Amino acid sequence: MHTIHAGKKFNLCFTIYMSVFPVNQLPVLKADALKYMITFRNQLSADLLTLSIPHLIQLLTAQSVVVHTYSAYTIERIFTTKSPTGGPVINVENLKPYVESLITNLFNALNMPGSHENEYIMKAIMRSFSMLQEAIVPYIPPLLGKLTEKLMIVSKNPSKPHFNHYLFECISLSVKICCKANHAAVSEFEKALFPPFQEILQADVQEFMPYVFQIMSMMLEMHSDVPEAYMALFPHLLVPVLWERFGNIPALVRLLQAFIEKGADTIAAADKVPGLLGVFQKLIASKSNDHEGFYLISSLIEHMKIDILQQYMKQIFLVLFQRLQSSKTTKFVKHLLVFFSLYAYKYGGVALVEMIESIQTKMFGMVLERLYLADVRKVSGGTERKICAVGMTKLLTECPVIINGEYAKLWPKLLEELVDLFELPEDETVPDDEHFIEIEDTPGYQAAFSQLVFAGKREHDPFNGTIPNAKINLAQSLQKLSASQPGKPRIYVAFYSLHTTLA
Repeated sequence: MHTIHAGKKFNLCFTIYMSVFPVNQLPVLKADALKYMITFRNQLSADLLTLSIPHLIQLLTAQSVVVHTYSAYTIERIFTTKSPTGGPVINVENLKPYVESLITNLFNALNMPGSHENEYIMKAIMRSFSMLQEAIVPYIPPLLGKLTEKLMIVSKNPSKPHFNHYLFECISLSVKICCKANHAAVSEFEKALFPPFQEILQADVQEFMPYVFQIMSMMLEMHSDVPEAYMALFPHLLVPVLWERFGNIPALVRLLQAFIEKGADTIAAADKVPGLLGVFQKLIASKSNDHEGFYLISSLIEHMKIDILQQYMKQIFLVLFQRLQSSKTTKFVKHLLVFFSLYAYKYGGVALVEMIESIQTKMFGMVLERLYLADVRKVSGGTERKICAVGMTKLLTECPVIINGEYAKLWPKLLEELVDLFELPEDETVPDDEHFIEIEDTPGYQAAFSQLVFAGKREHDPFNGTIPNAKINLAQSLQKLSASQPGKPRIYVAFYSLHTTLA
């Protein structure tokens, strides 16, 4: 009954205030009708909401800041309204007749007095891009020019954080939508975006730098190698002052990961590996940022040739063990186990054992007992747990010192822990003294990092599709181990009988 009443009132309001009177008349009544629509949008029918779209687009031209702001906010809200079945009430087909007028009026509204940095209008633009997807592609070239022009204006004096965030979201959406089917199109965006980005970096606009790094990462990840324009920037990314700003760190690490993935050989040829390891060492020393250090070193392990990294590897492990000894936390241990397991996958279980034993005799036994057996089930994240499973499988089936040697007594326990990793829920317990938020001793104002939703990093498979199922990989590896040692029934043969349930 309430829905019918709401619908009738809404229909009456819009008939009187929107259709009959010119757009700049009765601003208070129109604002009231828009506010009513925002409040009761979930009670209004899909037909009524769809019928309201041309009226809302027209109201974007109102001179009243309140009216065109309310109109933009209403558009953004109804684009996110869900139907009772869970799908969107408004879809692309509903919007196709109005795409040009919607985009034109939204961008024109940004030029009206009082709305040059109107966050509600910019958010409506972002939501429109997200809703329209491919339908917006023909309009992107001129719109990108408008967005970069606005970017250069606000970069002179950033004062509206929400407006700025939505502006960068619109830019990242433009790149994502247009390059979705054709990564080669990214070069056009680089031509348009590099000049304003370079100005922002040269002017040291701290509020905008994390956004710039995120979008640059997004574009670089679409390349098969590192273009010269990016490589010219690379040395500047290692400058210590950039890493003193907390808000830069996640975006900078992602950008360096993209450089490593696309141009590991180029980085090595330019003798920049020591600089990357310096950044890694700084990050690992921080309780707040040690996970970022692990992301960086894992990218090096995954993409850099072993003959390049070999000379640094023992020092890398020493840095990790020193931090473990001086300041052990659950978070650090979880990431350390993922790193050890990735190393075992990449270079073999024997290589991991030998590296750790080269630091201190019998240390690998301590790693097994005090880290793997104690904490591996605390590792979180599907990809991270899969890396641990694959690394542990390497240790169980390739390392003589674990299979038949000095650490053979730990073999069944390690296998049992691996099975538990597959079968039991994640152990989320954290010691009481670790329930804290560390604030680094950094002077002055520190801009926080703001993740761009539409520039999010794609899901990464470190195994490149070679190990689709870690459980099956364990079963197959155990079968191979069993076949290589005939006449020696071991506990792994019994565990291998579980392979059907594991798979």
